[in-house]
Amino acid sequence: MKNEKIIPAIRTNNITYAVRDIVILADKVAKTGKEMLFLNIGDPNLFDFAPPRHMVEATYHAMLKNYNGYSPSSGIKVARESIAKEAERKKISNIQDIFVTTGASEAIDICLTALVNSGENVLTPSPGYPLYTAIASKLQNIENPYYLDESNGWQPDIEDIKRKINEKTRAIILINPNNPTGTNWSESTLKQIIDLALKHNLVIFSDEIYDKLLFEGQKHISIASLNKDVPVITFGGLSKNYIVPGFRIGWGMVSGNENLLSDYIEAINKLLRARLSANHPEQYAIPAALDGDQTHLIQANKKLTKRRDITVEMLNAIPGISCVKPEGAFYAFPQLHMNQPDNHFVADLINETGVVVVPGTGFGQKPSTQHFRVVFLPPENILEKAYNKIRDFTEKYFEKYEVVHENK
Repeated sequence: MKNEKIIPAIRTNNITYAVRDIVILADKVAKTGKEMLFLNIGDPNLFDFAPPRHMVEATYHAMLKNYNGYSPSSGIKVARESIAKEAERKKISNIQDIFVTTGASEAIDICLTALVNSGENVLTPSPGYPLYTAIASKLQNIENPYYLDESNGWQPDIEDIKRKINEKTRAIILINPNNPTGTNWSESTLKQIIDLALKHNLVIFSDEIYDKLLFEGQKHISIASLNKDVPVITFGGLSKNYIVPGFRIGWGMVSGNENLLSDYIEAINKLLRARLSANHPEQYAIPAALDGDQTHLIQANKKLTKRRDITVEMLNAIPGISCVKPEGAFYAFPQLHMNQPDNHFVADLINETGVVVVPGTGFGQKPSTQHFRVVFLPPENILEKAYNKIRDFTEKYFEKYEVVHENK
């Protein structure tokens, strides 16, 4: 009888998820009794945010009506109709399909799986959300990151995108507003990406999960609204805008030239049917959310604007740290002007202070640059306490390791 270790699939070797991986270290530090200040997870429900009550009630009533079995694979009719109306509000036309999924994450996974073969590549923003690189690793795709330009408010570097497109490139991913930088991409940028997609026959994946969390009168532009022919899959969901990440309800909307998309849409639906359905009763929260009272967004954005301002002001006041002002979502991606690895800085920060942030290496960044991501969801007093700890720690860290940093 053989007694050998079970060898995992090679496709899992390079899968990492920095946002959760850093919790392993944080848990060890917490066991020592140190006070922990968590600025690493984008979950509004951990703090002073709650979903609109009518959404929760819609789900509750659906459960009482025993809508607890399987739903149609693409989602219930009333939810898909509500998403279609939301698309109209976003000025998206020529929609070919709409489907409801277990969070936007599942929609992204399914759409990439239905499109990209082993050895092909997808352009992914760097910095960007690590889900995309994890899925690419699982699918044995070739990494093909394009850089966001920190000197231009973290807008995509169009010239870098042009350099990265090759004969094996199938799609380009947008995260707008961006995680981890909080950038709201400009119309000019989006139009240039459309031109490249049309020229090279690329599918645009537009992750717009934070499209209603914007500051100071910022307006979100959905890239699919700018051209009715370009193939776009627009991803959305309830998690962030409607403060129910635990519902795991998201969706995808396919728009563009029907003749180009028909076979691809059928491939997506094969995968949707194979996994049966998304959560059924929670789908009834979609029309309640999208078509219902939106006043919670006014309050959420008001709180987030104040917390964003505290974040930018306090981090930019620390020698050796600079922070571009986020325009949406609830993340900032400050740069560490130093010649030490950011994951070393973050590990020491957690061990010494209990302040939990995520190293920039987990999101991608230009070579020779160092960053970390902060989540500014916590109340102001928690943020101020955390940033004061970061300030004191940074001064000692730079002195201890004789860190060379530029004057800002």
